[in-house]
Amino acid sequence: MRPSTLRALKRAAELTRQNRITEAVLIAEPVILAADEYEGDEILRWLAQHVTDFTGEDPKETL
Repeated sequence: MRPSTLRALKRAAELTRQNRITEAVLIAEPVILAADEYEGDEILRWLAQHVTDFTGEDPKETL
């Protein structure tokens, strides 16, 4: 994944935790839409592995 893509996803996660969803989408959507098939797969894996980055929840606390 390109460093710029990763930065955008991390920033979107930060904004989401701050309840700034519209801004998060404005940052993440163009990056996701511009991704090719391979980077898109990487993005999906990253998102699946970093769900708590967006929710701010500790997965250990929800068990």
